[in-house]
Amino acid sequence: MNRVPSLGLGTWQNTDTDQCAESVRTALELGYRHVDTAQYYGNESAVGAGIDAADVPREDVVVATKLHPEKTGLAFDEVIEGCEASLERLGLDSIDLLYVHWPVGNYEASETLAAFDELRKRGLIEHIGVSNFDVDLLEEAMDVLEAPLFAHQVETHPLLAQDDLIEHAQANDYYHVAYSPLARGEVFDLPVVTDIAETRDVSPPQVALAWLLAKENVCVVPKATSEQHIADNRAALDLTLTADEIARIDAVEREERLVERDGAPWLN
Repeated sequence: MNRVPSLGLGTWQNTDTDQCAESVRTALELGYRHVDTAQYYGNESAVGAGIDAADVPREDVVVATKLHPEKTGLAFDEVIEGCEASLERLGLDSIDLLYVHWPVGNYEASETLAAFDELRKRGLIEHIGVSNFDVDLLEEAMDVLEAPLFAHQVETHPLLAQDDLIEHAQANDYYHVAYSPLARGEVFDLPVVTDIAETRDVSPPQVALAWLLAKENVCVVPKATSEQHIADNRAALDLTLTADEIARIDAVEREERLVERDGAPWLN
């Protein structure tokens, strides 16, 4: 699959095995075709069980996971072994999109990304992504990789618009995948979002997600566990904001990062 569906199911903190599997199954049967997990989340097996339980062909679903520097390491052999371990936990023959979760620890672009290229050559992954990079690290990754960079996943929401990173994705034709697109619920209290939601008779999450989805090359992976929230987020696909509404949210002058990482100074 050469595209990423614009709306995916995020699974961070969804660590109850049965609940995680059920939320993945529910999302897929409600029309989601993109599921996002990570080694660090500790739920790859549950995500795999949910995919297996859903009445949806495997080939229709983009499954994304991430290799973490503290879980398996990011040296060449560690990347190969880490991917094989994720495949076993997910119960899959291949991963559609594999990310470097954080460029910290023993991450070295030349060695780590050479292993990602090797995984692609072996048919164990289809596409290569990175996560939590800045523009300089993205440029380095693109220079080192033999395969095209397919996606960059990073915190993005109305309180952290990430304009420079989105522009870089658009200019270089890869996906910008927004995690925490609802700012862990903080957008629900953002006046411009709640005003638009009330005017349009939709929920604040739908407004925040629709704002991101209106941007070229941008995908979103909001986390949700209940059928109600999974369905509510999906309804954002049916909401088209006006140019004025988009501009009002664009004009929010706040920069509030919710995710920080020791050893990644560009995020602090």
